[in-house]
Amino acid sequence: MELVLLLFIFVLAAFLGFELIAKVPSQLHTPLMSGSNAISGITVVGAILAAGAFDSPIGKWLGLAALILATVNVVGGYLVTDRMLAMFKKKGDSKK
Repeated sequence: MELVLLLFIFVLAAFLGFELIAKVPSQLHTPLMSGSNAISGITVVGAILAAGAFDSPIGKWLGLAALILATVNVVGGYLVTDRMLAMFKKKGDSKK
């Protein structure tokens, strides 16, 4: 029963996240990405806690999968943000 509740929360969060992001104007994507990177950092900590919280092998594997996916999300978010901010630099500016 607990797994069904967690699965329901996951599906609801995925749907809500998709609907919210789809309605964000393009001018707000960079600030929103920076904020979501901070939240994703918290998700990494939660994934580490989840990986260590269960004694069963399936719980540990799911925690590891959550950790890997959250880390990919953080790294990808920072790379996209860096690329978007690079578009606003002048051609002659050196990257610092």
